[in-house]
Amino acid sequence: MSGAYPRGDRSRIPFLDPHNQRHRFSAIEMTTPTPLPPPRGPIFLGVDVGTGSARAGLFDNGGRLLGSSSSPIQIWKDGDCVEQSSTDIWLAICTAVKAACALANISGEEVTSLGFAATCSLVAVDYDGEPVTVSWSSDARRNVIVWMDHRAVNQAERINSSKSPVLEYCGGAVFPEQQPPKLLWVKENLQESWSMTSRWMDLSDWLSYRATGDDTRSMCTTVCKWNYLGHAHMQQINEKDSRDMEALGWDDDFWEEIGLGDLVDSHHSKIGRSVAFPGHALGSGLTPDAAKELGLVAGTPVGTSLIDAHAGGVGVMESVPVMDPGSTDVDEEAICHRLVLVCGTSTCHMAISKSKLFIPGVWGPFWSGMVPEYWLTEGGQSATGSLIDHIIENHVASPRLANRAAARSISIFELLNEMLESLKQEVGSPFLAALTKDIHVFPDFHGNRSPIADPISKGIICGLTLDTSEKQLALLYHATIQALAYGTRHIVEHCNDKGHKIDTLLACGGLTKNPLFIQEHANITGYPIVLPRENESVLLGAAILGAVASKNYSTVREAMKALNAPGQVVHPSSDPKIRKYHDGKYRIFRDLYEQQLSHRSIMKEALS
Repeated sequence: MSGAYPRGDRSRIPFLDPHNQRHRFSAIEMTTPTPLPPPRGPIFLGVDVGTGSARAGLFDNGGRLLGSSSSPIQIWKDGDCVEQSSTDIWLAICTAVKAACALANISGEEVTSLGFAATCSLVAVDYDGEPVTVSWSSDARRNVIVWMDHRAVNQAERINSSKSPVLEYCGGAVFPEQQPPKLLWVKENLQESWSMTSRWMDLSDWLSYRATGDDTRSMCTTVCKWNYLGHAHMQQINEKDSRDMEALGWDDDFWEEIGLGDLVDSHHSKIGRSVAFPGHALGSGLTPDAAKELGLVAGTPVGTSLIDAHAGGVGVMESVPVMDPGSTDVDEEAICHRLVLVCGTSTCHMAISKSKLFIPGVWGPFWSGMVPEYWLTEGGQSATGSLIDHIIENHVASPRLANRAAARSISIFELLNEMLESLKQEVGSPFLAALTKDIHVFPDFHGNRSPIADPISKGIICGLTLDTSEKQLALLYHATIQALAYGTRHIVEHCNDKGHKIDTLLACGGLTKNPLFIQEHANITGYPIVLPRENESVLLGAAILGAVASKNYSTVREAMKALNAPGQVVHPSSDPKIRKYHDGKYRIFRDLYEQQLSHRSIMKEALS
């Protein structure tokens, strides 16, 4: 994930690993022959395809990471168009899986199951499963429209103008990052590719298809990114009886109305004839060819996939400290008070509920979009780690800082955090956050996904001077982190105003390794933030899918309770001065968007 921060001091995480305790042995015991190691329990493999790499991780039946590896994937960027190759992605996965097994000293025969998670990118393949280009370049390798691609802004606006009732289940409007606008763009601009494509698939569904030959689509991908109405299955089936379900949730009138009626043909064969809950066992497991390529065993169970952020939710949502270890009571509502932040290149904000909540500007409600049989609300920020990187890398002082950090073998984020602490002492600031009193950032450098749902919203920096020093970059970096936290506060407040009861945040992903990012989110939202014991929550979420498919657990929720575990808890500051300060900056944050709308209106009139 972009914007990652080096692994911190795990000694502060409040849990005890009994395997690390020292033991004393008597002389007699020392002469006793060493017993054979006990046979290994199940080993669950998770694969996560992010924006820049494919990663693989192996977990034991306690949810502990045994080994992981990553392999880079190629990406092409040209303005609003961002593309990848499914062939390149699969090769990277194979490399990462083999390397992870080697690092963990685990053979392919020992792997119990496999689950996939991936970005919500769009894959095009022909009748033979070969790539079909989605690129102006006509390069056949480039058959994936990456999630962050914004080529379809115009198409999204036209779909939203339809006012279809289907849109009520995605916050009232589609976003250019969802699949219908991208499909419409391809139909209108690449007619040959449109005619050649036999299957349009979310990337994680394509990975499962590539591994098993089973074309069943995930309830997660279809409901969250394809305007599939998952609640059509509410009375039909429950998770424990999971099977391939006929795709009853496609609204044919919607597809006809937006100009994509040809996707309805042949029982929706191009976009999915059948769907299943995440974790449902696909086909007969790994095909012989896929098993050979991955270094695993044919027939290894493979679970129906999740989008990467949603896998992060599954990998962390039950990672809360147990208040009463002796209690056997199960509070089914407690999980509905939590919000998961999956923080990387972008950030997704995931909350679930037992009843559907319609929240303008926030995606959902999606039935079984993440945890089966719960409604999902999905907020998000399209640029978080990527925005922090952008701010740093485009500042004139960045090369000097990078060299200083490299000379000390620390990250540039660690160096910036140190500089802020020194600057606080130097200027006598009452608290760290007050250093940014004259710099205000509005972080919509890649549009606003939630809760404003404005894809043409722009980023703003208020308070610039001629200062180009390293100290000025540190302040700008800090103000950017604060702006992202104000965005999260806006999302949480909006969701709670519309019926959610969020009072605890859980966070995973690369940005959570940065203590400044996490502490500012706690201070600005006013809620504690729980970090998971295992940092690789997306990989764990993917592994959980395979664990369910292999029948080691009967449901995703059961597997979450068994394999999630809490780590450090970061509490908000109790200093009322800090709260008052952030309340003031938050008012400015909200006002910056109102100013932007005013400026937009003035210029529209000036050009009319």
